[in-house]
Amino acid sequence: MTTVFDAPWFYWAVGVAVGLPICLVLLTELHNALLRRNNVLARPVHLLRNYILPLGALLILLVQGMQISGETTPVRIVATVFGFVVLVLLLSGLNATLFQGAPEGTWRKRIPSIFLDVARFVLIAVGVGLIFAYIWGANVGGLFAALGVSSIVLGLALQNSVGQIISGLLVLFEQPFQLGDWIETPSGRGRVVEVNWRATHIDTGGGMLIMPNSVLAAASFTNFSRPPGTHSLSVDTVFAVDDPPDDVIAMLEKVAAMLPQLRPDATPSSVHLGGLRYSTSIPLTTPADDYAAKTQFLRWVWYASRRAGLHLDEAEDEFETPERLQKSVRIIAPTLRLNKAEQEAFLPHVRLARYGTHEYLQYAGEVPKRMLFVVTGTVRLVVTTSDGATIAVRTLEAGDFLGQTTLTREPVTASAYALEEVTVLLVERAHIEELTARKPVLLQDFGHAIEERRSSVQRAVAAAGE
Repeated sequence: MTTVFDAPWFYWAVGVAVGLPICLVLLTELHNALLRRNNVLARPVHLLRNYILPLGALLILLVQGMQISGETTPVRIVATVFGFVVLVLLLSGLNATLFQGAPEGTWRKRIPSIFLDVARFVLIAVGVGLIFAYIWGANVGGLFAALGVSSIVLGLALQNSVGQIISGLLVLFEQPFQLGDWIETPSGRGRVVEVNWRATHIDTGGGMLIMPNSVLAAASFTNFSRPPGTHSLSVDTVFAVDDPPDDVIAMLEKVAAMLPQLRPDATPSSVHLGGLRYSTSIPLTTPADDYAAKTQFLRWVWYASRRAGLHLDEAEDEFETPERLQKSVRIIAPTLRLNKAEQEAFLPHVRLARYGTHEYLQYAGEVPKRMLFVVTGTVRLVVTTSDGATIAVRTLEAGDFLGQTTLTREPVTASAYALEEVTVLLVERAHIEELTARKPVLLQDFGHAIEERRSSVQRAVAAAGE
């Protein structure tokens, strides 16, 4: 007598009854853990738990448990759905493991989307062909042959369009640029943000330039991102013919060296092009900084050229008038303890200068050669920590001063930059020494200021480290 244990369906049914719940519990826990970590594999695990595992169990019960023939329509329908879900899992898994989780800068992260589309199309075509061949017994070879003949006919009818696609694909296979590269084409300049079947999308900063791949294949273009670390911005300026070229070049290089967009460990250079023209080469990390670096450089050159007595665009500086100079001396007179007679005697020994917004008036560690007294505007004192962080110490206003260690010939402890356009009164070291010799109380004031600035820097650094 045959028992239930001898039935061919028994062990299959028990395996599904026991294995399905266990697998569901394990996959649920795995899926929750991946979700908590924002892992890209969470979606493939979700497909496996909710669709593939139940459909696989149902297919086993139909064929092995209920002994239904695989040639019947219900079994074929379930098998087809199972095959399609497996195909979706393969697409999702490959995308998650190879591309979504790719580290920045790797070839997987930079690969154009067109290649992903081609890979998906090939995988889908092969998968659908296998499903129809093994489940439904379709003549896939004949179908692909018919598609091949149709493709030839369609290609002849659309040879111009197909030629454009092929030429675009050749450009992409050659990889003359990658996602994130900055290129300049006959139609515009910008950063490559997307590459698809038909065109390359370039972010120009003022909109999105859609450049057909066939146009890129037929035209020449410049890639500013290759080789890396070689991009430089060239800025032309004009000075008066009487300005000494060496003085102009030194001023231009000093201003360019202060730019925050300057590439680390790089040095700008300026050359005299003859006549009135000068060219300054500024190494930058990325072409994205071109506009900001150029505008800031030209703005700071305007102020620096006037402080140096040079004539940008052959213009004369008429800012320092006797009236403005007298007014400025009156503003700083209480700081230097000057009476009216001393103010008049003080005028021939001072000079007015202006600094642009965010331009540095002094750097920490340098020994000042003169003192600067703030007349208008505000100046921010900052200190840079060992890890590169910038900490604000205090803000200077009209009547405050910089460079007080010029008397002791000690380096200053803090840097200073203009928060807005700042006008300062410059007093050379020799005249400061003369003033302190006649007014010993000034020497005490400057000594207190030096100690107070040091204490302020220490407090600011200590507060930042808490």
